[in-house]
Amino acid sequence: MLLLRTLSSSNLLGLRSLVSRRSRLALHSSSMDAVEESLRKSLSEKQSAVEAQGNAVRALKAAAVTTSASKQEIDAAIENLNKLKLDKASIEKQLQAHIGGAGRDGSISKEAFRQAVVNTLERRLFYIPSFKIYRGVAGLYDYGPPGCSIKSNVLSFWRQHFILEENMLEVDCPCVTPEVVLKASGHVDKFTDLMVKDEKTGTCYRADHLLKDYCNEKLQKDLSMPPEKVAELKHVLATLDDLSTEELGAKIKEYGITAPDTKNSLSDPYPFNLMFQTSIGPSGVLPGYMRPETAQGIFVNFKDLYYFNGNKLPFAAAQVGQAFRNEISPRQGLLRVREFTLAEIEHFVDPEDKSHPKYSEVANLEFLMFPRDLQMSGQSAKIIRLGDAVSKGIVNNETLGYFIGRVYLFLTRLGIDKDRLRFRQHLANEMAHYACDCWDAEIECSYGWIECVGIADRSAYDLRAHTEKSGVPLVASEKFSEPKEVEKLVIAPVKKELGLAFKANQKKVVESLEAMSEKEALDMKAALESKGEVEFYVCTLEKNVTIKKSMVTINKERKKEHQRVFTPSVIEPSFGIGRIIYCLYEHSFYMRPSKAGDEQLNVFRFPPIVAPIKCTVFPLVQNQHYEAVAKSISKSLTAAGISHKIDVTGTSIGKRYARTDELGVPFAITVDSESSVTIRERDSKDQVRVNVEEAASVVKGVTEGHTTWADVWSTFPHHSSASQDD
Repeated sequence: MLLLRTLSSSNLLGLRSLVSRRSRLALHSSSMDAVEESLRKSLSEKQSAVEAQGNAVRALKAAAVTTSASKQEIDAAIENLNKLKLDKASIEKQLQAHIGGAGRDGSISKEAFRQAVVNTLERRLFYIPSFKIYRGVAGLYDYGPPGCSIKSNVLSFWRQHFILEENMLEVDCPCVTPEVVLKASGHVDKFTDLMVKDEKTGTCYRADHLLKDYCNEKLQKDLSMPPEKVAELKHVLATLDDLSTEELGAKIKEYGITAPDTKNSLSDPYPFNLMFQTSIGPSGVLPGYMRPETAQGIFVNFKDLYYFNGNKLPFAAAQVGQAFRNEISPRQGLLRVREFTLAEIEHFVDPEDKSHPKYSEVANLEFLMFPRDLQMSGQSAKIIRLGDAVSKGIVNNETLGYFIGRVYLFLTRLGIDKDRLRFRQHLANEMAHYACDCWDAEIECSYGWIECVGIADRSAYDLRAHTEKSGVPLVASEKFSEPKEVEKLVIAPVKKELGLAFKANQKKVVESLEAMSEKEALDMKAALESKGEVEFYVCTLEKNVTIKKSMVTINKERKKEHQRVFTPSVIEPSFGIGRIIYCLYEHSFYMRPSKAGDEQLNVFRFPPIVAPIKCTVFPLVQNQHYEAVAKSISKSLTAAGISHKIDVTGTSIGKRYARTDELGVPFAITVDSESSVTIRERDSKDQVRVNVEEAASVVKGVTEGHTTWADVWSTFPHHSSASQDD
């Protein structure tokens, strides 16, 4: 379940893990970097100098009335004051630029770059707000024709890269999910964010967002803020996900935060469940929810999938589908929405053997990784060889490492900039007690580092939870060639005694007892035998409880077994498709001057594999013979399965090129004779000349990756674009 679930506190992977992770990036993204610290220090010193010089000027002017302070002295002091003010303004400008962030070329702010991208996307109908004629609904978007094509191409490549490559079992489960399923997974009780209300209008806001926005706005706009206050606000951002309901409410009151729209006072924070509730059937007696993730459908079908796979491990099941989150205050466009597409993989593996037969294929990949030790020491992500990360234990096991490598290849082949992609390891306090290791693929865009894929070793938690709730054993087995005598640790909670002692919390105590490692269990056994009781930390209760000797039995037993029955572990890569697509939009967008140099033209440099249209066909001028050739080429492209668009309008060829560049179309065929045509590549604007009969096959070869544009450029005659330039 991707952490990307929505960036909500119950985020993805963490959702299921029941760990609140609203600001998981805060530790490393909010700490004051060296440049900002230096600039703020310089600004503070310069401000002090300006104030001191201002006092000196005023003193000289006052002295001029009663003493002999010369006009020359006063003018020199004023000149020095003005110079200090200019220096201060220069530092302020540098600090503002650093905080606000520059665009990709450093010439515009992140906000201005983002606005240029979004304006282009909406104008060209990549996506638009849903129900627009009724003023829309926050957090809901419609994909237009190019957006649908890109989404379809991304999912098609995802299926090819993962499902086909790994022989995964694809399933398609309902969006409506009975309550009992999500009760077992923990979503009914824990899938929440903290909300506050405008006490007069009733408008709802997400509490942590208001506090985060307040801190960021103060840091960005109040450049003369004392270093102590800067450090305080940075600390709040860094610890935002650790604040309790009471602490969050206290901070909102301390800073005087009010409703953004009305400035009215706010209620105390309280939890709000993010799932859309419904009832199944007309009687209304069977409660259900719109699924917040797709993974549960795979878990509940494990028994049948295991049988379908010949009762063999490892195997992986995958699902692509819609998920729903009733976000309190959706924002950031496609990054935080109420309905979105997830692509999730559940790779089931023997917990005693997490090797992978294809691990060597990715072991030599090198890319930005952000292990927890670098985060805790305040360092930045660094390039690490994946094989080294696994061998040194930074990544827990080969299978987890294999999928991290495959995710890296998937994203970079889609067009994500490898220099703005990193894999961040979850900190210890982000992971549930049962998780072995968790990593997020984070992509940098104008909003900062965005979690787009979660890759987690979730141990056996999910299958065990559904086994207990349903009574159906979701297990695998390994048959022995000969019976084996084995020694097994048996932890047997006495549910009657635990129920009397802990009542409604009995289940959580039982789960924690059964999840103990062998060392923990044997230590408890020794303590119970010597003292009769022991303090035991139950992480789901976030407190210690007292376990007495009568509440649990712990023994080692020896017996002969013909097979080993076990609950498989799960390695889970979970992809937020909308987030990946939005980051791809930003990474692909750039502007270049027109031929005349009087305007900036927008371009999306989509790789052919995801481009919404692979090719356009243009008659150079309106000519019956040229149009016939264009239609003939169009038929050949259709037969070859190449998406394309034919444009026989009389618009200048330069304007037609510009229109299709703005859609990210990688190739354009221009018909300027009846025997041969030119093929133009979007980013270089280079053109080659090919025979009419070859045009479709050349484009097909490049768009499907069988050849490259460099191959085409070296094979065919070059064409001067002087008469057809944009």
